[in-house]
Amino acid sequence: MYRYDQYDHLIVKERIAQYRDQVQRRINDELTEEEFLPLRLQNGLYMQRHAYMLRIAVPYGLLSSRQMRMFAHIARKYDRGYGHFTTRQNIQFNWINLEQTPDILTDLASVEMHAIQTSGNCIRNITSDEFAGVAADEIIDPRPYAEVLRQWSTFHPEFGALPRKFKVAINGALEDRAAIAVHDIGLTVQRNGAGEIGFKVMVGGGMGRTPILGSVVREFLPWQHMLTYIEAVMRVYNQYGRRDNKYKARIKILLKAIGVEEFARQVEAEWTDLKDGLSTLTAEEMARISAYFQAPAYDMLPAIDAGAAHVDNKPFANWLKRNVKPHQRPGYAAVVLSLKKTGVPPGDATAQQMEAIADLAERYSFSELRVTHEQNLVLADVKQAQLFDLWLEAKKHALATPNIGLLTDMICCPGGDFCSLANAKSLPIAAAIAERFDNLDFQHDIGEIELNISGCINACGHHHVGSIGVLGVDKDGSEWYQVSIGGAQGNSPAIGKIIGPSFSSQQMPEVIERLLQVYLRERFEGERFVDTVLRLGIAPFKEYVYATPIKVGHLIGEDEYV
Repeated sequence: MYRYDQYDHLIVKERIAQYRDQVQRRINDELTEEEFLPLRLQNGLYMQRHAYMLRIAVPYGLLSSRQMRMFAHIARKYDRGYGHFTTRQNIQFNWINLEQTPDILTDLASVEMHAIQTSGNCIRNITSDEFAGVAADEIIDPRPYAEVLRQWSTFHPEFGALPRKFKVAINGALEDRAAIAVHDIGLTVQRNGAGEIGFKVMVGGGMGRTPILGSVVREFLPWQHMLTYIEAVMRVYNQYGRRDNKYKARIKILLKAIGVEEFARQVEAEWTDLKDGLSTLTAEEMARISAYFQAPAYDMLPAIDAGAAHVDNKPFANWLKRNVKPHQRPGYAAVVLSLKKTGVPPGDATAQQMEAIADLAERYSFSELRVTHEQNLVLADVKQAQLFDLWLEAKKHALATPNIGLLTDMICCPGGDFCSLANAKSLPIAAAIAERFDNLDFQHDIGEIELNISGCINACGHHHVGSIGVLGVDKDGSEWYQVSIGGAQGNSPAIGKIIGPSFSSQQMPEVIERLLQVYLRERFEGERFVDTVLRLGIAPFKEYVYATPIKVGHLIGEDEYV
């Protein structure tokens, strides 16, 4: 994985010193909260309902075991013993004291980490495929390109005060596991007819108040011009993106206003003066960066059936089916550690679990691990012969729930329990649904389904692209929940459609039950929930959900419910 050079160390060290002075001035009331706000946001510090929250950057989701141990240390020393892994492949701590934040950043710097690019109107932490470098369907490892983007975007003088936050994702495989269609810029690695590497460029995706799938603005961009073309995109956005209304400031609104063709024309015009400039990538530079991502010292192993020696062990078989993924190398597998055990907030891990995960990474996966945007963790390089031993150890630490891709593997933001922006609580809804369907046989029968929950329209829980999406809304001071179905990420992305008026928190488990009953009744053999919705539309689901008395919300406008 990437290691800091002298410039990285110096930049982070100087930023901490600058921030320490800013914090002291705030404590001394030399800075007002209004003056301090942009300064703390530049260092990943948010004010939430009960305390400050610190969000730490995990570039493209890649971690060392040493860094995971630092998270455990922070959880114990500065928080309440746990952390929350997010849909941006980062981690955040929700109970932070302001005066301790410079010390936290100093501790993070000792393991080459920081909180830069996790907040503010800048280019945010670059995200990618959690299986990058090992995925069986990979065209090319996207991590070197993600690292180049990280270095280029960090403290970029021209893009530090954009109209709004800006998110970039890059995918290097046949299957999109980076959700590129709902990012401001989504890059997909491709090869042209001559075998040359380049990128399909999508711009203008996003969720929030106006969910939109990104539009292709260039079908093939030679890899050498990745930075120059993105710089052209950023310049057009920086110049013409709205600054008068933060709800209309994202690049997707600009594309919608002027049209994709006109936006692409402006980018091409801007690019004319940039394409062969100083930001043009060279083979030497990519070789330098790629050297940090060389494959570990794999053994020459035969592929084996890890379940053959344990044919009567159904729990292990279920885990192999759901949590173990194909690997490029014979004899190896990638393993997803589930952070979705019933009774635990999705994405949360205790300090004890973090230390156990670091141990597992060191024993089984070359001391590296990954964060997924589904809020789980990955050990990318596990020998197939060691899968049973790993499963036994993961079970001891509540990390082996065999539910990856199933109903209880839900995405969920912290919601109103913590976030000051939330309209409603997310975690109690997730807990109630998980408890209602805490039957793995039933979940396996339902098959692949994505249940995503957001506490507000900002969509940190990605509810728009959930097979079932739940959005917390405020109605006359009460918490209600709007339901959509048919959303999807991956190679066939889709924005879910609202089924009707909203529901109270007590009604939500029954609503999910009724949606699943329609699916089980109407599905074709082997058909996923989202495919059944695509085939039938929302009408039969809506009819059954509202067929018998369930007190619901009220219509407030055309196709808009609360």
